[in-house]
Amino acid sequence: MTLCLLFATTQGFSQEDPIIRSGVDTTSIRIGEQIQFKVSVETDTLAQVIFPEGQTFSPLETIEALKTDTIKEQDRMTLQRIYALTQFDSGSYTLPQQQVMINGKPYFTDSLNIDVATVPVDTLKQKMYDIKPIINVEKAHTDLWKILLWILGIAIIAAALLYWFVFRKKPLSEEEKAALLPPFDRAILGLKQLEKSKYLIQDDYKTYYSELTDIVRSYLEEDVHVTALESTTEQLIDKLEMMKDAGQLKLDTETIQQFKKVLQTSDLVKFAKSKPETSVAEQDRKSVEQIVIKTKEAIPEPTEEELLQKAEYLEELERKKQKKKVVLTAVAAVALLLLSTAAAIGYYGFGYVKDTVLGHPTKELLEGDWVQSDYGYPPVSIQTPRVLLRQPVKLPAEAKASIKEMQAFAYRSSIGLFSIGTTSITLAQPEEPDFEKASEQILKNFEAQGAKNIITKQEEFTTLTGVKGVKLYGSGKFSIPGSDELVSGNYAVLFFGGKGFQQNVILTWLEDDSYADQIVERILNSVEVKTSL
Repeated sequence: MTLCLLFATTQGFSQEDPIIRSGVDTTSIRIGEQIQFKVSVETDTLAQVIFPEGQTFSPLETIEALKTDTIKEQDRMTLQRIYALTQFDSGSYTLPQQQVMINGKPYFTDSLNIDVATVPVDTLKQKMYDIKPIINVEKAHTDLWKILLWILGIAIIAAALLYWFVFRKKPLSEEEKAALLPPFDRAILGLKQLEKSKYLIQDDYKTYYSELTDIVRSYLEEDVHVTALESTTEQLIDKLEMMKDAGQLKLDTETIQQFKKVLQTSDLVKFAKSKPETSVAEQDRKSVEQIVIKTKEAIPEPTEEELLQKAEYLEELERKKQKKKVVLTAVAAVALLLLSTAAAIGYYGFGYVKDTVLGHPTKELLEGDWVQSDYGYPPVSIQTPRVLLRQPVKLPAEAKASIKEMQAFAYRSSIGLFSIGTTSITLAQPEEPDFEKASEQILKNFEAQGAKNIITKQEEFTTLTGVKGVKLYGSGKFSIPGSDELVSGNYAVLFFGGKGFQQNVILTWLEDDSYADQIVERILNSVEVKTSL
């Protein structure tokens, strides 16, 4: 590759004046390749230097502008900046002079000629194929995995919480294990634990006898079904004798009298502060143990009806337990859902969450996979949320005299007003297009389709690469296809062109649709057109 550095002449005759140099690493590239355009300035160290910025290299396009390098030597400094430029059409182009401002005074680089060649294709070695027809491509659900992962994460957390707090079999304490024992086993266990206690060693007879009588009273209330806890000694003994006489409790008189004696001793200890011998207290505990055993043996065997009632009672308890678990599960799920929804609303806003859950046509377009493509000839390059489809064009007789060919492409949402369209027109004569006339025709088409109260504004529009055109925009009442309903909407029309051709971009969308506003802004920022046929 030939290295070509073209230098500008020194500005002025004094050594103190700035020296401007510029050059490129090559003057011949292929389509899409880059050239390195270098601008260097030698001047005083106190000078203020402003290099070219933005798209000032047209018809070449700026790919990248590197940072400025500075080299200082005594009272002089050399500033250097490199620009990466390219072009995507073949031909011979002139890189225009670039303005460098030094202490508010303009200096200019030399203009350069750049040749851009096409990439040669050997048709003898490379087979030629027909152009493939337009096919529908299934949309890649890139965001679906994120949603599924969020749902899966929330479900796992909910399941873990429910298992831990509802379904997990928690380790039972000694008190809980004792509470689950049958009344007889629980009473015997309580008496064994009382035997091992230190109440008698500590002379705490009151607590000893209170626990002793509570154990036997609780057993009688649960297994014999007699109100023992709230009865006095006399009342309890009377109830046991009545049950014995009625044949409901086969307990001998000696056992009842022995039980009465223990209860009376307990009353004296608790209320009269009596203090029996330790041996008496130990013997009373053994007596109560025998009373519990004999009472268990004296209880008649339950009948089949009683057993059935008990089984039904246990089943009912199990159903209530399962129902409680279901209710807890439902409450936890609803609470988790409400918490997640509240968090999402707090972060994204109510409208966004509502549209995400219930769906919103333009939101789906905005967040979907966009397509960058060229449409028609002269081509209109545009980025859209859906591929624009070719539309049949039938020119009226009066238009055929001025229009040689028209190509149209469009997309319209099945719901609402949102639509995108492009047209590329080749004029019959090599003349400049009439944008005023085209604007009037667009407005007439809106009115013919039922639009009313159209407000119109017009301004200059410039693409990111510096191509200038006209923007017609405004609002009005528009009709939705297939309906007589009129809705408030906005529109924007871009006009570009040159000698012998014209290009249009037409957008319509609902008013107060924030998603559509973002779509339109992104589309307008992506529009590029060719400046010549």
